Amino acid sequence: MISIVIICALGLLAAVTRLGVALVERRYPAQGTAIKIDGANINLVDIGFERPDAPPLLLLHGASSNLEAMRQPLGDLLAKRYRVLLVDRPGHGWSDRDRVQDSTPAAQARMLADALQKLGIGSVILVVHSWSGALGARMALDFPERVAGLVMLAPVAYPWRGGVGRYNKAVTTPLLGPLLAHTITLPLGLLLAGPAARSVFLPQPVPEDFLDRTATPLLLRPREFIANAQDLVTLKQAVIEQVPRYGEIKVPVTIIAGDADRTVFTDIHSRPFAQAVPQTRLIVRAGLGHMVQNAVPELVIGEIDRMVAGIALADALPAGL
Repeated sequence: MISIVIICALGLLAAVTRLGVALVERRYPAQGTAIKIDGANINLVDIGFERPDAPPLLLLHGASSNLEAMRQPLGDLLAKRYRVLLVDRPGHGWSDRDRVQDSTPAAQARMLADALQKLGIGSVILVVHSWSGALGARMALDFPERVAGLVMLAPVAYPWRGGVGRYNKAVTTPLLGPLLAHTITLPLGLLLAGPAARSVFLPQPVPEDFLDRTATPLLLRPREFIANAQDLVTLKQAVIEQVPRYGEIKVPVTIIAGDADRTVFTDIHSRPFAQAVPQTRLIVRAGLGHMVQNAVPELVIGEIDRMVAGIALADALPAGL
């Protein structure tokens, strides 16, 4: 009898999840163009206008989010003066990936470089947040011809003590993971999304309607939640492997972080990275938490303007100077 009750409960939760996925996808339809590359379809939004004196800006969101997390506070403003490319990272938002194992910064750097090549774009200035700090660093290492500069917002760059949560580990476990993702993740996630957002934003408040405006419920779809969990559980080993190479990065780098960030600690990530990488400008704001792009968008845009001007000046100098 207990087994029958459990099976019926799981069946009901699976049905609720399927209905929930349909409603979420109707609420937040794809915004952008699908770029087919080896191993993934990359959803890309291209806004703003081309400037002969400035590379396009490629904005990359962190974990548990999609391109709207960068478009809402930064992308639309930057598009008034630059060409801005926003992408859902492979497996997130409306980008899919063929292999859930393609979760590392190295794999996703290759995919994004392939997408840029397919679009006929040479180099870009990367603007990266959180998880994508490791991705931006990897692109600068593996595809230097694609990266003109790197602006990092509260970036992950180094290994840290501890893990990334037991539930993420469970979701990446064979059999158990899909079972959880297709039954309890969506209803449980809807209950916990608000408190989770408040935790990430501290000490700043969560903007009004943040979850809705950034299409965050898309994360709770089974295939995306599994991909996100895989990204998180493989990240520490990935940064361990790339840390020894950071000194090879030659492009200008700007890091903006806060001393109140309790999601990605500045002393563990941003400060050591600034010491390891030449041409790095480090800005640490007192009282600033993890969501840099939401809290200080004017500062971020000002630093992007500064980097664009520096790149233009360097390009104008005679070779060898």
